[in-house]
Amino acid sequence: MLNTLAAGPSGGIEDAIVPIIIVGCVLLLLFFIIIILVKQYKRCPSNRILVVYGRVGGKRASKCLHGGGTFVVPLIQDFAYLSLEPIVIDIPLDGALSLNNIRVNVPSTFTVGVATDPVLMNNAAERLLMLTTQQVRDQAQDIILGQLRLVIATLSIEEINKDREKFMGLINENVANEINKIGLELINVNIRDITDESGYITAIGKRAAAEAIERAKVEVAEQVRDGATGEAIAVREKTVNVARENAAAVEGQKQAEQRQRIAVAALEAEAVTGEAESQRNQEIAIAERRAETVAAQKRAEQDQRIKVADAEAKAVTGENTSRESIASSTAQLREIEAEANRRAQVAAANAREAALRAEREEELARLAKEVLAPQEIEKQKIEIAAEAEAERQRRIARGEAEATLAKYEAEAEGVRKVLEAKAEGYRQLMEAAADNPQIAPTLLLIEQLPELVREQVKAISNLKIDKITVWDNGRAGSQVEGKAGAKGATADFLSGLIGSLPPVHELAEQAGIDLPGALGKVSKSTPNHASSRPKAEPTEKPEA
Repeated sequence: MLNTLAAGPSGGIEDAIVPIIIVGCVLLLLFFIIIILVKQYKRCPSNRILVVYGRVGGKRASKCLHGGGTFVVPLIQDFAYLSLEPIVIDIPLDGALSLNNIRVNVPSTFTVGVATDPVLMNNAAERLLMLTTQQVRDQAQDIILGQLRLVIATLSIEEINKDREKFMGLINENVANEINKIGLELINVNIRDITDESGYITAIGKRAAAEAIERAKVEVAEQVRDGATGEAIAVREKTVNVARENAAAVEGQKQAEQRQRIAVAALEAEAVTGEAESQRNQEIAIAERRAETVAAQKRAEQDQRIKVADAEAKAVTGENTSRESIASSTAQLREIEAEANRRAQVAAANAREAALRAEREEELARLAKEVLAPQEIEKQKIEIAAEAEAERQRRIARGEAEATLAKYEAEAEGVRKVLEAKAEGYRQLMEAAADNPQIAPTLLLIEQLPELVREQVKAISNLKIDKITVWDNGRAGSQVEGKAGAKGATADFLSGLIGSLPPVHELAEQAGIDLPGALGKVSKSTPNHASSRPKAEPTEKPEA
């Protein structure tokens, strides 16, 4: 029983320990697996490329990662890093042969680095993995040096020196294509300097400097010309404005004086105004011609200086070109000198032409001043004199017309007043004879008897009268001077008045006038008054 008791507890302990050991082993295995997993999981920094090589699947030799991470299988795969830091490569290129067979020195600095493109990363993993930075620099330097010589051989000195954009484009294209083959990319290119053994580039620089200096001189000359032209224009405008204002002031003064003396000196004022106007036009024309002459001279001098400077620049260019190429310098120099001489001759001819044109303008101005201006002044004087004479005639005619009109108006006014006075007298006469209306016509007729007699006398003034019969106041007998009892002509007024009525009626009948009834009527049956009265002694009219 004791043995049984002893064996029983021992077997139970062993049964309990075995599972614990198994669990511990499993945990330990899991721990080691976790450690291995953690250790074999590789992360890629941003400035590196993780290259996993070994069995990576497919036909690839490696797997490249930029950023992130991957698990590296122990014993089957391994890893390495490629740095992305830029690599600066100095290229001391000397004696590179250009397209025109001139050797140039192009020291430059290239900055390259490992590319992050998937294809280029594989190229870098295949060709640059495990290489040091210096080894990568040496390999890239050889490639860049060869491509740089190739690019320079396709360009001339002028293209390399002037068209830098084209030069850099060819470098970037050729160099980038070649270094991409080893997994590198071109980051930057810096051409420090370009020189040549013959001094051609230096000569080009001197020529460019000379051209810049000449252009600056030309621009300065143009500015001086513009300034002189502007000053001349300002002076001309000042002279013209001063002359215009002076002429306007003189004209205003003369007009004021003309208004003051218009009644007595109209012709003189107009002559003075015309003279002032012609003088002002003459001064303006002279100022304009002088300004145009000065401007033409300045333009001619400017053109001459520009042409001479251009010829000198071309000559200097020919001399510099002659040093560059000995074989072709003589012919080019002769051509340039011939072209310069031709241009100089053309410039001289242009200058002479401008001078002759200026002389022509000056001669035209002189002729206009000496010939045309006096003729124009004389013409204006004649026109002014003709206008003054016409104005004088108009004023005389206007005065005569006004005088005639005033005369007739005065006469009409006098006649009107006379008629008004007569009408007033007739009215008063009619009012006075209101009781006997026949008295008024009789009185009026008596008033007009002298005028009627005067008209009758005019009617018979040209008649030839052989004899005249005289009635002595109607008396039948003749008067005998010296006899007693004889009556005179005024002895009996009433008897004489009645005796004169028959001749009055006869005269009225001859004149076709009806006498008023107060003067009586002559009966047709009554014998002629001449027969009833003693005949007058005929009196012979003495012969003239």
